[in-house]
Formats: sequence, structure tokens, C-alpha cells
Amino acid sequence: MKVVILAGGLGTRISEESHLKPKPMIEIGELPILVHIMKIYAAQGFNDFIICAGYKQRVIKEYFSNYYLYNNDVTFDFEKNERIVHKRSNDAWKVTIVDTGLNTQTGGRVKKIQKYVGNEPFLLTYGDAVGDIDIHQLIECHKKSGKLATMSVYNFGQSKGVIDFAPDGSVNAFREKSDLDGDMINIGFMILQPQIFDMISDDDTPFEVVPLKDLAEQHQLNAYIHKGYWQCMDTLREKEKLEKLWNSGHAPWKVWEE
Repeated sequence: MKVVILAGGLGTRISEESHLKPKPMIEIGELPILVHIMKIYAAQGFNDFIICAGYKQRVIKEYFSNYYLYNNDVTFDFEKNERIVHKRSNDAWKVTIVDTGLNTQTGGRVKKIQKYVGNEPFLLTYGDAVGDIDIHQLIECHKKSGKLATMSVYNFGQSKGVIDFAPDGSVNAFREKSDLDGDMINIGFMILQPQIFDMISDDDTPFEVVPLKDLAEQHQLNAYIHKGYWQCMDTLREKEKLEKLWNSGHAPWKVWEE
């Protein structure tokens, strides 16, 4: 099953680095977060990737064209004019990078990679968030639902006690937080049937507004509840949070072996 990753946005909320590179190429522990995401999938047997590039798409293409240089030991023999890559990583990946346009909306980007997916179900996620998602459980949940799409949802919940109070300020009840507190949010890590392409009209179609909303109205959208770890990287503070976890040696999303 192919894995499609949305990696074409501008990333304006983390502009400290995104003026130089696409947000998915911002590094956590010297690896672009895009590669972290790919390793999450690859560790579970999914190695065929389609990257929906856009903003500064050449940076993504140049990185993967030199992937073995960046991620392995290398010897440069200037006398013999040779370059020897001492293979260390075991990333047996197939990576297709598609320029889906600078200002294309997320739905439009998905539409543009249709010919690379073909008439089969595919996995889809965003290029700026990591988690210890069990992809096989996600797929099983999708199959059982019989619906056209399944998206992973996550509950941030509350971090403090919950208070119920009246308009006059009187406290009616107080209790500690539970997993039922807080709103479920879409965290990507989706699986979609190929019929989804017919629900996207053009480049200006936001995936979250049109196809997903239409699927929900048609009762064709399923939710897979993720109860493990998930974190996006929208801001510099969130990047630093992920970096700290990675440097600690206990990054919860690192489900792969070196």
C-alpha cells in the first residue's frame, strides 16, 4: 500500500526556518521530520512513498537524490576520482516526489498524485507531525468499517481538574480530568479508498473542508482513535519540544531500529 505525504505548504507559523526550506524538511535530531514520518511507516512494512511537494520542492528532491550521502559513511578518493558510499542505513524505500504546485490546496495536491496511486486504497498523512501510530490496526479498523475513509483522531484532553459552575459563579461540581475531556482532532494518518479522487474538483479544494466534510455527511468517514503519542510541529516551541525528546533518547514516535 502506498503512503502519500502532504509536504507542499508554506509553514508560515515556524518561519524561523521555513523561509529556507519546506516545513517537512526542518530537522529533528539532524533528520527532517519528513524522514521521521517515513521511518514510522517503513518500520511497519510500508516503503512506497509519494511526496506531495510544492513550496521549495527542489529542496526535497535534492535531499533524496543525496540520501545515501547524508545517511551513510562515505569515502571520497580524489586521486581515483571515486566516491564510495559505505551503506549503513537499511531504508529500502521507493520515493516519488511530485511537484503539486506552490499555492495548491491540500485536496488539490491529493488529486495531482492520482496517477501514481492508481485504483487502490492508499495511506495519507501530513508532513509535520509524528506519532506511534499502529498502521496495521488503523487498516484493520478501516476494513471493519466498510467506509471510504478512516482518519486517526486524538484527544489532547485537559491537563487540570474540570469544574462545572453556574452563571452566578457557584461551583456545582469538581472532578479530575478524564480521557473524555477535550475535543477529538484529526491527526492525519488516514487510509482512503480511491473513490476519494472523484470528490476533489480542482486545485482550490481543501481536503479537510470538502472531501472529508462530504464523507462525514454521507456517513462514509470512519475514526480510528489513537491513544498513544502524537505531536505536530507548527511552531518553534513545538520543534524544540520534539528536539528535546529526541535528544533524550526516549522519543515516543521512534518505532524503528537503527
